[in-house]
This record gives sequence, structure tokens and C-alpha cells, in this order.
Amino acid sequence: MNSSTHGDAGPGGGEVDAAAVALLVRGIHDGLADARHRAGRIAEAFERYASIGLRAPEPCAAVRVLDGFDEIDAAIAAASAACTTEMLTVQPDGIRSPSILAHASTRDPALVERGARMRTLYTHVARYGPALTAYLERLGDGAEVRTLDEVTDRMMVFDRTVAFLPANPERTSALELRQPALVGHLVTVFECLWNRAVPLAEPVPAATGITGITHRERVIAALLAEGHQDAVVAQRLGISVRTCRHHIGRLAEALGSSSRAQLGVRIARAGLGGPAHPVAPR
Repeated sequence: MNSSTHGDAGPGGGEVDAAAVALLVRGIHDGLADARHRAGRIAEAFERYASIGLRAPEPCAAVRVLDGFDEIDAAIAAASAACTTEMLTVQPDGIRSPSILAHASTRDPALVERGARMRTLYTHVARYGPALTAYLERLGDGAEVRTLDEVTDRMMVFDRTVAFLPANPERTSALELRQPALVGHLVTVFECLWNRAVPLAEPVPAATGITGITHRERVIAALLAEGHQDAVVAQRLGISVRTCRHHIGRLAEALGSSSRAQLGVRIARAGLGGPAHPVAPR
């Protein structure tokens, strides 16, 4: 092999190697600069979120997951014991069982005795539970109840600062919320429902103005028009599927429908597909 060509890239080879190294170093420098820039943007984003209070002051977390009935019950009991102004509650499951109301009776009277106000939303069906009457008598004037055909899922808010929501369908997990914007939104939802609900001392509207169709059947028609199945309609109204289907049969008869497909058309033609919530006097 000719020694004159060994290890040499030709004339100016050393200069070519130096230029390549310079380009490589420049690329690394630019990559680091870009990484610093992106890191800075991420830091700015976190600062913006922090400025609107996404994190609550320590030691309270903005959102806490509670697992198991014991942990959920303990957290609610602690919030109730600290409550001094108002407790807002939504209970969606129809008639309340005596055991559940008996458990609430061990906690809620103390809240009322401290001067805090209780406001609770139930479905209309809950009116027919005898245990509810006894529970409210024990609470006296400090508790007020209104009812609707349909309410949201279960919700509890104490002093407009801490709220509890189910975290799964079985309600074996719950969310404890202390982020002001989230809690404020839940309070707004509650107030909207409260203004449309019927006070317990007043009768539920019995008719809709359409011959043969009751108020509840009007609500069922609206839910069917949204595409809900019988079981979902029943669950949302706090009634059994059998009772729900009885009302659907009455609705079909009143509208002259012979099939479910035809019933949907008749509901639309009769203008029964919109909201049917009563408006309570203010």
C-alpha cells in the first residue's frame, strides 16, 4: 500500500474533519437550546395553572380519592362536623331506606343545631317514603326539601368549600373536592335544580295539559325522545322498570301508538320531547 495515501483524506482533509465537528457541536448546542425553550414553556404553563388556584393550600388536596365506605363515611362525617353555614345534598335514588336515614340522623341533627342550613333535592318518588317524614321531623326548621322528576347523581357540598361525588357506579369510591372553581360549579348546578324543584309542602303537578298524560309520563316521554332505554329511564326517575313500562303503556295509549317506533314519532309530533321539569314559585 502506498504510504502517501494512508490516513489521509486528501488535500485539506483535516479542514473537512474540523468543519464536520463544528457542525456537530452546533447541532448539539441548538438541540439543548430548544430543550431549554420547551422546558421554559412548560414551567410557564404550570405557573399559570397555579395562579388560578388549581392546587388548594396545604394540607388540603384539591381532589382526593376516597376508597371504601368507611373512608368515605369518615370524610363526610368530618366535613359535616366542621360545617357552620350550609349543607347541600342531591339524593337520586327514589325512596330512601330507613337504615340510610337512621345513619344520617346520627350526624345531621348536630349540624342543624349549630345553626347550619340543610337543603336537599330528591326525586318525586321519595315523597312516599315514611322514613323521610320522621327524619325531617327530627331536623325541624333547619332542613328544607324539594323534589324533581329527575336529579343529578349523588352530591354533597358543605359550606360551599368541600364537595363529595361518587367516583364509580357502585359508589365504593368517592371524590372529595376542594378546588374552588369545581365546588362553585357544583353549587351552581344545585341552585339551578333547586329553583326548578317543587317544595315538599306543595303537591307535584299532576297533569301536562295533554289529555290522558300525567306529568310523570311527560317526563318519561322526554327521556324516551332522548333515546334512553326503559331501565335507564326508571333509574333516573327512581322507579322500578315495571312501573316505568306501565307509564310507557299509558303514554302509548294516550298518543294512539301501537309500537315503540311509532311512539317516538307520536312523542315528537305532540311536542313532548323537551324538558318537563316544573318551575317552583320563588
